Amino acid sequence: MFLQTDDQTIGDLRLFAKREQKGIYDIYNNAATRGGELLLEKMFRNPLSDLEAITERIEIISAFAKMKTAFPFTPALLDSVEKYMSQDQENKDGQRSGMGEKEIANGVSAIIELLHALFDFLRQGDITKVDRLKRESTAMLHLLQEPGLEPVFKERPASKLSYAATTAFDILFRVKVRQELMKALHFIYGLDVFIAVAAVANNRNFTFPVVRPKGSNVLKVEGVYHPELKEPVPNSLEMHAGKSVVFLTGANMAGKSTFLRSYSTAVYIAHMGFPVAASAMEFSVMDGVYTTINLPDNLGIGASHFYAEVLRVKKVAAELGAGKSLFVLFDELFRGTNVKDAHEGTVAVTHAFARKRTSLFIISSHIVEAGDELKQKNNIAFHYLPTRMNGTVPEYTYKLETGITDDRHGMIIIRNEGILDTLKNGKKN
Repeated sequence: MFLQTDDQTIGDLRLFAKREQKGIYDIYNNAATRGGELLLEKMFRNPLSDLEAITERIEIISAFAKMKTAFPFTPALLDSVEKYMSQDQENKDGQRSGMGEKEIANGVSAIIELLHALFDFLRQGDITKVDRLKRESTAMLHLLQEPGLEPVFKERPASKLSYAATTAFDILFRVKVRQELMKALHFIYGLDVFIAVAAVANNRNFTFPVVRPKGSNVLKVEGVYHPELKEPVPNSLEMHAGKSVVFLTGANMAGKSTFLRSYSTAVYIAHMGFPVAASAMEFSVMDGVYTTINLPDNLGIGASHFYAEVLRVKKVAAELGAGKSLFVLFDELFRGTNVKDAHEGTVAVTHAFARKRTSLFIISSHIVEAGDELKQKNNIAFHYLPTRMNGTVPEYTYKLETGITDDRHGMIIIRNEGILDTLKNGKKN
């Protein structure tokens, strides 16, 4: 079972590189193989929504992290194998098209060496101490001991083969046991991802989340921060059925969007069964995660920013109406319309969200006046990111506090930048 999400959320969280900016994927991508990189990307695009599957992945990666396991195969060896296995099937003459004798010999030798190394790792490597991989390890050992692969283990790794032996192994590998070899490669790619992510957890001091059953409606994140920041300010926020909606306020530049990305990224990554950028995390499995941080106009269908927001709320409402348990985030809800409509829309939609107590919602807004009406619901909590004035200079703590901000420093910033003076008197050298 996979977590429901969409391209808007993936873009909001900057999971993948865009233009010159790296993505969250790049932080976790310590894979040694191209196949591992592709598998990792697949995991990023398909988070899990099953308690057992998430728990299993967490326990596998954390076991490798505790042992500080190193990937037991050299990338160059895997490159040779991948290149060899990616070539066309045999042609009418029984020859591998596009490959010369030397390339075939190198590919055959690489596979023999790889299968010996895999066999040794399965029998005496760190994987023997990973309980959650015992079933897969046993199955892989049985595969390697099948009669078709018996000739491989009669050869010594890196030994020079005759032309006849190379030809025989070539036909064996690319025709007779090709499916078995591809299974072995995919097993290795999985190991690559687990060991790579475990190393990232150790190097960055990421924490492994504690996962709870779906419906328990718990989301507790301590010391969460955005992993791309060099000097992040960590924050903590707990949500549950009695505090299922958070109304977040704060001035521009106070850090709202950064906090929202940090928190929702942790929720998303936790559903992958990966370690997160926080000091501690406990969460219940959700059916879906939907964020709305950078919502573009859809000019292709003539949709304004406001209408795009309405369609976004409509999509979330449909999923909630189907009984789904969701984590939903809206940054500056209804920013695309006038203040009066935004006020009324924010209050109405937030009240409606508050009635869905099996889901969790974070709504940020500049419309602090909406807070008075939202206080009618006992499961709506209020938090803000403060601005402190040092004379006429605003300073930001980036630390989450309880309540609703009354910070209104927009005009001070405008005056500090000399915009009005420039418009009145012209630019001065």
